[in-house]
Amino acid sequence: MTTCDVLIVGGGLVGASLACALEGSGLRTVLVEAEPPRAGAAPDRDGRNLALAAASVNALDALGVSRLLATRPTPIRRIHVSRRGEFGSVRLEATDYGRAQFGGIVAAHELGNALEARLAELTGLQRLSRTRLVAVHDAVGELRQVEVETNDERRLIATRLLVGADGTGSSVRSLLGIDYDRHDYAQTLFVSRVQAARAANGTAWERFTDSGPVALLPQSSGDYGCICTLPTIQADAVSALDDAAYLALLQERFGWRVGRFTAVGRRVAYPLQMLAARVLVARRAVLLGNAAQTLHPLGAQGFNLGLRDALTLAELVTQAHAAHTDIGADDQLQSYSARRQPDRDATIGFSDGLARITANPSLPLSWLRSLAFAAIDATPSLRARIVGAAMGFHIDGPLLARDPLLRPASGEATR
Repeated sequence: MTTCDVLIVGGGLVGASLACALEGSGLRTVLVEAEPPRAGAAPDRDGRNLALAAASVNALDALGVSRLLATRPTPIRRIHVSRRGEFGSVRLEATDYGRAQFGGIVAAHELGNALEARLAELTGLQRLSRTRLVAVHDAVGELRQVEVETNDERRLIATRLLVGADGTGSSVRSLLGIDYDRHDYAQTLFVSRVQAARAANGTAWERFTDSGPVALLPQSSGDYGCICTLPTIQADAVSALDDAAYLALLQERFGWRVGRFTAVGRRVAYPLQMLAARVLVARRAVLLGNAAQTLHPLGAQGFNLGLRDALTLAELVTQAHAAHTDIGADDQLQSYSARRQPDRDATIGFSDGLARITANPSLPLSWLRSLAFAAIDATPSLRARIVGAAMGFHIDGPLLARDPLLRPASGEATR
């Protein structure tokens, strides 16, 4: 039987980030991954893009991941938000806040490759690939035993802390018996890369419609990463459209702010839902990332929130270990839950609320939205609050997400 301090189930972006954040902590860490290592995954020009908040860019720099990216994240220098058929818009410029950018855009597969390369450098990590979780036993004393299976061979792992970072369909969450709330938006997200008459220049566009949002994210090539949301009942018909017909639909939904759309790459469809675990922790166990909450992509906060989960947990357990206290004790995990709750509640509320409100076509709400957009655009304090949240900076946020000059020097108190 293997014994460890931290057992991470799930080798995706959040689980891998947690493993990186624990390097150098002195904790014995095991990472269980259902898939084999993904180093060198072939580029997918039309795959998912991630909008990294400035705080996430800071953290990936500090974790040693950014230097392993094939290209630096494409800067988001300005943000433009509007709704089709309504007056009012919100325009944000990074230089107005003394910054060169609000964050950056990176292809999900590129970030995955960089994290894989960083994992290969870690000396304090044991990896079990092609391995799945099959059972979680009750915690006894300072350990919780779990059962995993690799190539039809089962083994026991005893851990002081079990971390579920295994996505929306989390086995850890299910085996722990943690209930959750789910909302099906009855929407499908189409992801693609598009070209337009006006090349991307650092502006991220968010366009709301009755059928859901359309967003354009700047790419270093001058193309745009595009997401187009449609009612799920229309998904099959839209999937069957040829490129010219799809571009016409996109033009009608988004408008002409970047000129005519001229080309589109491969389209991939994803059904949209919101899922939120009712609790984040159990005896010697914690949920992170999509296992804890899966968000509507509006606002692009899913990975950013999950990364803050991972960094906060790493920070707390590293401090506890340094102080020779139990990293998986109930009070330790309740401290983690309490610290994450405000950020989690606010981000889920923002994402879910915006998805529902902006898709409502009622005339009174249309006027209220337009007035709200105009008020935000004209009020510096309101814009500043939106900017702070969009950049991922929170009062009790993880240290590694802060700007380097604002982090405590080595040896200083961290809280």
